Amino acid sequence: MTEITVYTREDCHLCAEAIGTIEDVASEVDIDVDLTLVDVDEADLDEEYGERVPYVFVEGRPAFKYRVDPDELRANLRP
Repeated sequence: MTEITVYTREDCHLCAEAIGTIEDVASEVDIDVDLTLVDVDEADLDEEYGERVPYVFVEGRPAFKYRVDPDELRANLRP
């Protein structure tokens, strides 16, 4: 299982797009993903992330900011 964390905020269209891309690619390559969503406003991380959402970590490492590149994500998810 691959751990993916998305730092997001409410009403963020780029966040919704990033999450959709992650779900689509994970399904396409048939990889189980443990997707965790962290609302930066609720987690009191708004100062740290500001407007830099979505911020996506794959296996604890920064992978994408603002947009998730499907090809790059596929490469990261393949065994």
